[in-house]
Amino acid sequence: MASDLPADASTGLDGADAPVAERLITALDQIAANPEIQRVREVAFAALHLSPGQRILEAGAGTGEAARLLAARLGGTGEVVALDHSETALSAARQRHDGSLVVYRHGDVTALDFPDGHFDAVRCERVLHSLADPDAAVAELARVTRPGGRVCLVDTDWESAAVDGLPRDLVAAVRDHLLTSAARGHLDMGRTLRRRLVRAGLAEVGAVPVALYFADPISAAAVLPMLNPMIPADAGLVPPALREEWFAALRAAGARGDFLATLTVWVASATG
Repeated sequence: MASDLPADASTGLDGADAPVAERLITALDQIAANPEIQRVREVAFAALHLSPGQRILEAGAGTGEAARLLAARLGGTGEVVALDHSETALSAARQRHDGSLVVYRHGDVTALDFPDGHFDAVRCERVLHSLADPDAAVAELARVTRPGGRVCLVDTDWESAAVDGLPRDLVAAVRDHLLTSAARGHLDMGRTLRRRLVRAGLAEVGAVPVALYFADPISAAAVLPMLNPMIPADAGLVPPALREEWFAALRAAGARGDFLATLTVWVASATG
């Protein structure tokens, strides 16, 4: 996974060798399969107001699992465009194509190659936090949505992450490291989504905070990379001097059954 805490694994795929790319794809699969992420997606899908025959854009589609879920809700008519900047992710997505209404496109969410008002609805999940200019992407997503269509943005508020069951001083040290290290991207992106939609001139703007809850370190590690011992030390998510103590404390909390982790993911939506 990328060394940048909030960055989605797909952001590092194209520059990785085959074994690393395979691990990153596996990480994306684990995130998608996590019940808490699936719960977030249900909230996001409901915000799109889907109906048969619509044309949908899934911007930042990764390996395409969410795009295929969207296609299944269109009643056999319409189209879902699964767009991603990573050719490696798109290759994996095409290999997994299930014959549904999904087409796979390479593209840049900050410079979409579609005409104004082309889509009935657009969705963008956990992409904006990794962009240098997220507002340019929001403007593009709004531009390609038809008047009256729906825009849905999903992203994480990494500053909301909390852990219990571990020594407080250890948790504080790891948290401080994560929040003060350089090149962490937009850690607060989730809670800024509503503001960005308002400033983009969209209507009927709303936002829903979805609190993710994990009662064991293994389930949490799929979504919170600083809890994942498989992430290499050189990713810099845990202070090197505390790495052994940190993961020993996680294992101990899991064994005792008193571990808890929470993280807030925001689903913001609006009408074009």
